[in-house]
Amino acid sequence: MNERIVPRHVACVMDGNGRWAALRSLPRTAGHRAAEAAVIDVIEAAHAAGVEWLSLYAFSTENWRRPPAEVAFLMRLVRRAIRKHALSLHARGIRCRFLGVTDPRIPPPLARDIADLMMLTRDNRRMTLTVAFDHGGRRDIVEAARSLVRDRVPAEEITEETFARHLPHSDMPEVDLVIRTSGEQRISNFMLWHVAYAEWVFPLVLWPDFRAGHFRECLDLYRRRERRFGDVRVPTTTGDAS
Repeated sequence: MNERIVPRHVACVMDGNGRWAALRSLPRTAGHRAAEAAVIDVIEAAHAAGVEWLSLYAFSTENWRRPPAEVAFLMRLVRRAIRKHALSLHARGIRCRFLGVTDPRIPPPLARDIADLMMLTRDNRRMTLTVAFDHGGRRDIVEAARSLVRDRVPAEEITEETFARHLPHSDMPEVDLVIRTSGEQRISNFMLWHVAYAEWVFPLVLWPDFRAGHFRECLDLYRRRERRFGDVRVPTTTGDAS
C-alpha cells in the first residue's frame, strides 16, 4: 500500500473531447466547450483532497496542426475560461501557472490574460495549478539543454539535479499520478521529465464526463499501488521521490 495517502502532484491528460462530441453528432468544438465543467470539477476535487500540485494538459505543440477554425475556437475558449474563473481560483488560494505559451501564434489578448492570471495568483500556496498550453515535453528538455550550454556548465557537472534546475518551472515536483481519460494509453509528449516514475491510470470515461467522483476513484487506485522506483522492496516512504 502506498504510504503517501494523497499524491502530491497529479497530472491529467484531458482526452476524449472530440469523441464525446462525435457520439452526440455534434461538432468537435462542442466537446471542447463541455470540457470546461470537468476542468472546474477536477480542480475543486484536487483542492479538497489536499493535492498540492495539479497539472492539466490543455494544448500541445502538436495541436497547432489541427484545423485553424478549431485552434481559434480553443484560444477563445481558454480566454473566456480565464476571465470567468480567475477570481474564484484566486479566492481559493490557488496559484495558476502555464507551461509553454511561447508560440507567437497565441493571440496577444490571450497572452495578456494568461500573464494577468499568473500575476494575480502568484503568492497563493493552497495548491498550484499548472496548465500545459502550447506545451511539448521534448521541447522543454531541449530548452534545458540549451540553457546549460548558455550557462557554460561543464559536462562533468551536469547531473539529473542540475539538468532539472534548467527546466521550465524548476520548482515543480515530479508527478506522482497521471490520469489519462478516454482509455487511450499514450504519453503524448507530456511532461516527459516529470512523469518518469509516475503511476498511470486510464479511466474509460471521456473527459467532458469526468467528474469529482472519477477523480477520487483514481486517487483510490493510486493508494493501492506499491511504488518501488526500480527497487524490489517497498520503500519506507515515497514522499522524497516526488
